[in-house]
Parts: sequence; C-alpha cells; structure tokens
Amino acid sequence: MFCFQCEQTAGCTGCTGAAGVCGKSAATAGLQDKLTGALIGLAKACENNPYTEQTTKVIIEGLFTTITNVNFNDETLKDMIKRVEEEKNRIVPNCAACMSRCGNTDEFDMKTIWEADEDIRSLKSLILFGIRGMAAYAYHAMVLGYEDAQVNAFFYKALAVISYDLEMGDLLPVVLEVGEVNLKCMELLDRANTETFGTPEPTKVSKKIEKGPFIVITGHDLYDLKKLLEQTEGKGINVYTHGEMLPAHAYPELKKFSHLKGNFGTAWQNQQKEFDAIPGAVLYTTNCLMPVKPSYADRVFTTEVVSYPEMVHIGEDKDFTPVIEKALELGGYKEDVQQTGINGGTELMVGFGHGTVLGVADQVIDAVKKGDISHFFLVGGCDGARVGRNYYTEFVKQTPEDSIILTLACGKYRFNDLDLGTIGGLPRIMDMGQCNDAYSAIKVAVALAEAFECGVNELPLSMILSWYEQKAVCILLTLLHLGIKNIYLGPTLPAFISKNVLDFLVENYHISPISTPEEDLKKILG
Repeated sequence: MFCFQCEQTAGCTGCTGAAGVCGKSAATAGLQDKLTGALIGLAKACENNPYTEQTTKVIIEGLFTTITNVNFNDETLKDMIKRVEEEKNRIVPNCAACMSRCGNTDEFDMKTIWEADEDIRSLKSLILFGIRGMAAYAYHAMVLGYEDAQVNAFFYKALAVISYDLEMGDLLPVVLEVGEVNLKCMELLDRANTETFGTPEPTKVSKKIEKGPFIVITGHDLYDLKKLLEQTEGKGINVYTHGEMLPAHAYPELKKFSHLKGNFGTAWQNQQKEFDAIPGAVLYTTNCLMPVKPSYADRVFTTEVVSYPEMVHIGEDKDFTPVIEKALELGGYKEDVQQTGINGGTELMVGFGHGTVLGVADQVIDAVKKGDISHFFLVGGCDGARVGRNYYTEFVKQTPEDSIILTLACGKYRFNDLDLGTIGGLPRIMDMGQCNDAYSAIKVAVALAEAFECGVNELPLSMILSWYEQKAVCILLTLLHLGIKNIYLGPTLPAFISKNVLDFLVENYHISPISTPEEDLKKILG
C-alpha cells in the first residue's frame, strides 16, 4: 500500500506495508485507490455525456467513502466500486464493446499519481484530497435537500483533471479553484443547517452522564442526530454527543429535545479508551471511526458511508431500532458519572457561529476600539494522537488576557474546557462549531475587515490551525483562495506537499509550520 493523505502518516512520508497508521489494511487501501480510479473513469465518461442527480450522488458518496477513518470494510468498498461501474455503464452503455476503444473512460490507475514527479504528485494530491473533504460537506447538505450545480459540476472537472498529463502551471489554478468552490460548498452547508435546525445559540453543555440507558452519537451528521432524537423520545434513553457532534447542542431544533443531555468523552482519537466497555450504545454517522476494540464491538453501529467489518449498519431507512434496543439492554450507568475535559472542566460552551458573533459585532468592534480586545486568535482544526498537539493547549493558555480565541472542529478539545474568563461580557473562548462550520470563521473575519475598512490580513487576527484529514485540506485551500496569509500550520506539514509547492505557499501566502507557543506568540504579537 501507499497512503499519505492524513497528518499521522508513517514517518511523515507515507504509510506502506501491511497497514496504515489509521488502521486500514493494505487491501482496504488498494480498494480505496480502485474506487478513486473508478470515480475518475465515471467523471471522464460524463465529459461528453449528460450526468444525472443519481450520478452526482454516486460521485459524492464515493469520494466521502475514501476520507480517512470512514470505511474499513472491504465488502462495502467493493459494493461502492460496483455502484460506480454500474453508473458508468449506464452513462456510456456500449463503451466496453466498442471495436475501436479509446480507453478514455477506463478505470484510472492511481499508481500513475503516486509514482509521478513529486511536484505533479503534490498538486494532484491537493486537488484529490481537497475534493474528498468538500464531498463530505456536499453530502451533509445533500441529505438535507440542498445542492448547488456549480459545486456538483466541479467534482467531475477535478476528478478528470487528476488524470490529465499537465504541468505545474496548469494544476496550480485548479488547486486554488478547489478552495473557491469549497467556499461555496461551505456556504451551502451553513444555509442547509441553519434553515433546517435554526441559528446556533450560546449554550452550556454538561459533561455529566446521568444514570440509565444512553446512546452516544459521534461524527458530524445533524440529520442523523435529529432522527435518533425523534425515535428515542419517551423511551427513557438519554442521548449524548461525542467529538464533532458537540456543537449540535446549540441548534434550537435539536436542543428542544430534553433527552439530548450533554457530551460524552473528548476528541475522536480517545474513543478506544473512552468507549472501553461502556454500558451504552454508540452510533457513528461520519468519519472519525477508529478500529473497534472487542470490549465494545457489540454495541457499535454505523450509518451513512461509515462501515466497519461485522458492525450492524443502519441503512437509508434510518430505523435506529437496533441501537435503541442495545441501549436498553445495556442499561447505562447505575449512578451519575461526572466526566471532565482534558483540563478538568465539567462544562463546555458552544454556539458562537457567525449568526451569534455578528449579532454582537458592534460590541466586539467597540471593545477593539477601546483597547479591551487586543487580538483575535483562530485556534482550530483537527485533533489527533501525534505527540506535539499539546502545543495548542499551551498556546491558548499563553494568549494575552485581552485576546479572544475563536475555535472550531475537534482540535478545540485540547482547551475548550478551560475557563479563561470574559471580556466585556463575552467569553474569551468562542466555539464556532464543527470543521463543517469554518464558513462561520471566514464570514466573521470578512465582516470585521469591512467594519475596520481594511483587508483580512491587516486585522489583529492570527490563524493557528491543526490538520489531520482531508476536510482540513479543503478549508486550507479556501483560505488560500481568499488570499489569507500568515497561517501557522501543524503539528506537522502535509507529507504530500513537495518542497517546490511548499516554497510557493511560503513565498505567496507566508504559511509557517508551528514552532513553540512562546516563539510563535512572540512573532505574532511582536
């Protein structure tokens, strides 16, 4: 196998051999490459033939399936490949029987990329990994009934471009176009979530697990959470969010369910320890699935594109009866259990999306003008197990007392239970939501720049980002598309970024690898 799409890839160069750091086998990695090659063939079949809503659904689901920590099941990967092949045969039904075959729509061999010139490989990887992340956002919007023709069309274009014999100068614009289209995709998802579930409101979330039957729901899909809450209502079962599902507590249409009680555990990479023999059921809705340990394998359920061998999968009918029955069977804790965050906090604060922050924009702007707020730090992104991620905890702890920390995605679990006090009635740590909600941070930054009549790069705003998987890649490309500079990125730089591509990013966007909190704060604050 060869895979270097996530931050924890072996030796910061690439996973090879029998298994990847994420836990997928060489066989699974090979099937994911085969699926990607099939998707490229399907996209190229649609260059001269009309595609349908069904085709787009297959493209988006196929790309989402290949994101890190989504699918460890060879059988469902084979089923997905078959769906792609069937869709291609529907689009070009007589292609295989053609007497003078051009080969244009054949399954693409991914080794062509992995063994290419390192700069070409780097740029094509940025495009591929970027659209994989964007597909996750498009998927979440799609299940809520929201789609965008420009976003959908770009998946076909980007997949086809990956197969072309192009030079760096041809690929760089497409890399930035991924960021441009992803901005539109994130805006679409933001609209889908807020119009469906309401505008997030500042909300305190308890980390106490009450006695009695319970279900832990993890991942990102708010639609799945709503369906679960509806089906568990009145059954004596409490529901707790985990990982990236935490911000769900801020949405009015979800928080109205009284049995949505609080948040279980911390970030995704701690699940094998935190789920060990728990007396409750666990439902995975998106990525962030780690190889399941025997001590809790009998109580794990998957849905959507998530799949793991021998786990019960909930299909499109969204009948969560097996999850509910398992929760009732296990019975939950006999007494209340008080959990804490990694810093000992017992409550978390969520709900500071752009609707909330911009609702107090005058208050924020006035505090800056008075000198009460000296700087904004966006400290967010993915969490992970690699040594060095405590950098983000220490960085936040050392920020000036008159600064605001905006955060989003699961990287916030490093510090979101800290009590850093308030400034002018505003909490110093503002949780803006999931990685899916990066649009909120962008919208706030642009609004502040307009208020102060300056560019975003002239604001007293610094971005300190942590990355792990492909959604972080497409967000980074969106920031580059917007011309945002001086981003600090860690804990390591992507293995798929070649030296020449890195030099380009440093020269044009001043991207810096993180060093130490002390050194970076000194550079930022002068």
